Amino acid sequence: PVRRVDGLALHEMMSRLTGQPAAMWGPSMVGFGAYHYRYASGHEGDFLAVGFSPRRASLALYNLLYSPESAALASELGKHKTGAGCLYVNKLADVDIAVLENMIELSYPYVVGTLGA
Repeated sequence: PVRRVDGLALHEMMSRLTGQPAAMWGPSMVGFGAYHYRYASGHEGDFLAVGFSPRRASLALYNLLYSPESAALASELGKHKTGAGCLYVNKLADVDIAVLENMIELSYPYVVGTLGA
């Protein structure tokens, strides 16, 4: 029940802050906006600009760690883990919602404008 409530809260928050509708990326990732990437190897594709996945163990939050301000904000966020470009939180009650919203507001345009450029 907590994961469902947190998922609905993240849906509302990310939609409001990005101005983008939610879209499913695979069976469990909810994304807001998209960007096109191209690696030096020639591999390219599209991926969600920001998003989340309400996994069993924790909430995975995507692309919130790339903006230059992210590291400082993450230190103020509260209880979380990082890995492979993701931010993991057990539940939204463990983090400062204002800091999370700030991270989303900074990350979305950074990912779309810089990583997708």
